[in-house]
Amino acid sequence: MREQPRKRDSIQTQERILLAAQAEFARKGYDGARVDAIIARAKISKNLLYHHFGSKEDLYIRVLERTYETLRRRQGDVPLAGLDPVEAMRRLCESTFQVFIDEPDIIVMLNTENLHRGKHIAKSPIIRALYNRLSDTIRTILDEGVRQGVFRPNVDTVELYISMSALGYFYLSNRFTLSLLFERDLKAQENLARRKAHIVDMVLSYLTNGAPQGRWTPSAASIPLAGDAGADTPS
Repeated sequence: MREQPRKRDSIQTQERILLAAQAEFARKGYDGARVDAIIARAKISKNLLYHHFGSKEDLYIRVLERTYETLRRRQGDVPLAGLDPVEAMRRLCESTFQVFIDEPDIIVMLNTENLHRGKHIAKSPIIRALYNRLSDTIRTILDEGVRQGVFRPNVDTVELYISMSALGYFYLSNRFTLSLLFERDLKAQENLARRKAHIVDMVLSYLTNGAPQGRWTPSAASIPLAGDAGADTPS
C-alpha cells in the first residue's frame, strides 16, 4: 500500500523541523537556542512546530534521541555476527570513533546535555533501551572471547564501553586546545588514522592481557612518527 500523501507530508515536515532544531541546538545549546530561529530555518509556522512537538523541551529530547539513534545505528551498521571476537571488537572500536568524526554534532549535543546533568535524557526511555542493546552486543563478543581463550574474564561491559568511547570522544571534543598545545593537527587524516589504531590497540591490549591465548601486536599506525612535532622527545 502506498503511503498516504498527508502522512508523508507530516513525516517530511517533522524531519525538516528536527534538522533545523539539531542545527540550532548544536550551535547554541539548549538555553541559547530559540524556537523562532528553528522556525525560520525550517520555513514553517510556529503553530505547525507546536502541532508536531508540544514544547521546546519536547523538541530537544527528540533531537537527543536522534543523536543517540545515529550513534547506535552507525555502530550497528558494522556487521559483527560471525566474526572472531578480536576482529569484532576491533570493528566496534573503529566504528565508535568514526561516527564521532563523521557526525560532529553528536559531541556538541552530548556536551550540552552533560551541562544539564542529563535531565533531558532521563525523560527518554528510548535512549536507555538503545544502550541496553549495546551492552548485550558487547557482552556477546566478550563471552565468545573468553570461551576461545583470547579475552580475559570478568570484564565489565559498561566500564569497557566508557573507556572505548572516551578514547575517541575526548580526542575530538578537545581537538582545538590539544592541537595548539602539542602543535599537531588532530583533525589531519593521518592523525585520525593513528588515533583510531591507538584506540584499537589500547582496548585489545587490555582485553587480551592475561588471557590464555591472548596476543595482540600494536598497529603500525599507532606508533609515533619520527620527526613528528607532537611526538615525545627526550628531555
